[in-house]
Amino acid sequence: MKINWIINTNGDETLHQYCVELEYRLRPKIIKFLISRIDPDCCFDFSCFHFDIDVVGRKIQLSKETPKQYYTLIEAEFPKKILDFSKI
Repeated sequence: MKINWIINTNGDETLHQYCVELEYRLRPKIIKFLISRIDPDCCFDFSCFHFDIDVVGRKIQLSKETPKQYYTLIEAEFPKKILDFSKI
């Protein structure tokens, strides 16, 4: 899985640490979501999935870089299950 960080400012050490901690909390949640919806034979290591995280806007989105067959499969449910930063 690839995470594209969207940061509208020059990051300092505090912001970098926040991003690292956020990624450690997000990855298990995203993986559980993908395991429940994707056939493991299709993309067994989830390396074809791309996510955009806007730190300032506090948004997580499925990136358009994700192959269309997977994007279409999970785009409707992804925001409902993953987007809420307050639950991370």
